[in-house]
Amino acid sequence: MTDIKEKNDSYKFENSLANEFAKEVLKEQRKTRRWGIFFKLIIAVYIAAFFVIYIYENNSLRSFSPQKHTAVIEINGIISTETAANADFIITGLRNAYRDENTQGIILRINSPGGSPVQAGYVNDEIKRLREKHPDIPVFAVITDICTSGGYYIAVAADKIFANKASIVGSIGVVMSGFGFVDAIEKLGIERRLLFSGDSKALMDPFIPIDFFEQKHMQKILDKIHQQFISVVKDGRGENIRNQYEEELFSGLIWSGEESVKLGLIDGLASTSEVARDIIGNEYIINYTKRENYFDRFAKQIGTAFFHSFGTTYRAR
Repeated sequence: MTDIKEKNDSYKFENSLANEFAKEVLKEQRKTRRWGIFFKLIIAVYIAAFFVIYIYENNSLRSFSPQKHTAVIEINGIISTETAANADFIITGLRNAYRDENTQGIILRINSPGGSPVQAGYVNDEIKRLREKHPDIPVFAVITDICTSGGYYIAVAADKIFANKASIVGSIGVVMSGFGFVDAIEKLGIERRLLFSGDSKALMDPFIPIDFFEQKHMQKILDKIHQQFISVVKDGRGENIRNQYEEELFSGLIWSGEESVKLGLIDGLASTSEVARDIIGNEYIINYTKRENYFDRFAKQIGTAFFHSFGTTYRAR
């Protein structure tokens, strides 16, 4: 009897331990589930917030105003596909400004040393197209610190150009720069190994002596682009250009805002607020500048990382 009782007690004890263990396991599972749900909710909220910001930053309607206003599009820094001053961003801002029926006038606020003639050309062409389509909405360019080369290429598409007396304006020219390391690699005992197909594929290679015919060819291209630039300036500025100074104007020189008025490069001295108030007639300003959003920056970083990790050895250039 004692053995049976001891067995029963042992069974009850083991059963009690098993129940306690099962309860603890269930408790841990519930706790794990709760934490899992909590973290999933955090991730869901984060993703939702991410897409809300993306949609907001890409929603062109957010800048639209219920009242009459002056629209401003900023062009800052180097004009290039790799910067905020790229044709897509500038043109998007312009189109949004025109699309708003309460826009009374548009100001291009420029602070740029220039950049890609292709990107500047896209913007210049689009400004002309939009001006023809909306003749009742004037477009003015206002220069802050600097507006040279490609920046001025864009400015001449406006109805009128204004600047500060100390602004830097001009540099109507084209440049291509580089370095030559032919003697340097010889002194250092470096052997240049370059395989290519096509007699001029290694055009302007910095480790190969410059070829007279290739140099002449490149100079011809630069001269052609320069003539295109001159044509755009003459088309935009028309009779404003002082003919007696034409040779100097298109030489690549720069001038102050005050000098630029006399030369006909700009129409007057005024700031953004002055143009909005005194010329457009509405000092209530809305900024339509398109900026890179968080999603674009994230995608660009991912793309850059992918390129560095899996970039190909061979490339066309």
